[in-house]
Formats: sequence, C-alpha cells, structure tokens
Amino acid sequence: MALTRDIAELFGPIGGAALMYTVSTLALALVMGVPRLSNFNTRYLLFGGVLFVAYEILLALALGMANDRQQAMEMAVINYLWPALTVLFAVLTSGRKVNILVYPSVVLAFIGVVWCISGDSTLSIESIKSNIATNPITYSMAFSAAFIWALYCNITPSMSGGKNAIVVFFAMTAITLWVHYAFSNEREMAFNLSSVSTLLLAGIVMGAGYALWNQAIIGGNMVLIATFSYFTPVFSTLFSSFYLSVALTQSFWQGRCTGDFGIVNVRMGNEKET
Repeated sequence: MALTRDIAELFGPIGGAALMYTVSTLALALVMGVPRLSNFNTRYLLFGGVLFVAYEILLALALGMANDRQQAMEMAVINYLWPALTVLFAVLTSGRKVNILVYPSVVLAFIGVVWCISGDSTLSIESIKSNIATNPITYSMAFSAAFIWALYCNITPSMSGGKNAIVVFFAMTAITLWVHYAFSNEREMAFNLSSVSTLLLAGIVMGAGYALWNQAIIGGNMVLIATFSYFTPVFSTLFSSFYLSVALTQSFWQGRCTGDFGIVNVRMGNEKET
C-alpha cells in the first residue's frame, strides 16, 4: 500500500501504476515462466481476469488519487474490509451453518472502517459525509475494490482448476493501465536512480505478494486463510505509517482496532462451527 502511493507520487497515479504492474509482470514471468493461455480455464481467465484487473486498478487509483498520504491510509483501511467480506461471501454461498457471531462481526468491521474515515472530528454522519465529500471518487473506488476482491477470492479456488494465472492477470492489468494512461492528461514521467529503485522494489514486492496469495487460495481453505489474514491490515498500517511518515489520528487507530476486532470475531464465529 505504501509503495503504491509512493510510486503514484513519483510517476503519477495512472502512469505509476502502469509501470509498477509492468515490472511485476516481468518479474513474475522470470520466476514462474511465460504462461500458455491454453493451460487455463477460459471462464476463469475471463471472469477472474476481469475481477482481478478491476480490483487492482480501482485500488491503485484510489491510493494514487487520494488528496494526501493521510487519505491514502484511509483508502488502505477501506480496502481491508475484504477479509471479512470474503468470509461472509464464503458463508453465504456454501450454505453451511455458521455461528451467529459472524454477521454482527462483519457489521463491526464496517463500523471500524467508518470510524477511520471520520477524520479528526467526533464520529458522526456529518463528519463522515464531510470527509468523503473531499474526494468521493477515491472512496467509492476503495469500497468497490474491497467487494470485488472478496468475490475474486471466492471464485478462484473453484474456477482456477489449480492453475495460478497471476502472470496473465498482471499482464492484463498492466496493458489496461497503459491504455488508460495513453488517453489521460497525466504528466510525462521523469526517471532517476532513486525513483527507478523504488519502482523495481514496488513491482517485485507487489508481484511476489499476489503470486503467493493466489497460490494459497488455490490450494488452501479459503475461509481459514481469509480469517488468518486479519494480521495483514495491522502490519500494513504500521509499515505504511512509518514509510509514508504519516502520524495517524486517534480516531483512525480507534477505528482500526474496532475493525480488527470485528474481523477476529468473524474468524472465531466461523471456527466455532467448523
């Protein structure tokens, strides 16, 4: 999350994202090999690919187009609704009986996010509306991305056929972003040793993280993996705060803790039945 914001500041939200996903694609191809499309389920390439590309672009642009680094951190927190949503979708589609705690816990996770984006003001509808009004497009993109990623995580185990199409999906994302950049009015990109080093680091980290996650959800228990992943928002927030030099407000941390507590309860409620 922090590296994505940094790349957007260095190269622009669209151009920076296009560069980063291009580097990720090349790095993944070097490690995992150039994929053959015939090896993958066509429905998964189409449906899963569209979901993956939509998620990545919405998230990258939400982080890059945020008004400042503080707001970018809020975008990251909104994105981390996906673990709770992934569990909720898995429960709803599986038809199996779960502990009643799962549903209020998902609501608690949402309350935590709302608290985070209330800004420095007291938690209220007006303060939330006022904060969102400063950049409604980015907030909409971040919320949409969380739902899309939860859906992607749920359809991947059944539709992938055990094949990790992450290289293809990253290539699709990079191409889409380059087309978007070509029709945008974004500034020309300037390169220097420092910016290129950051770009390489971001691209490699991004590619490695998604490749490992995709492999995990293909071969593992989706609900268990999603619930254990609640540690990710905590580590990401701490790292991003340090890397971006952002002093987070009291309301941000209160909301963060509330959201994490909700996600933990989703996990506990699910495990009590399984």
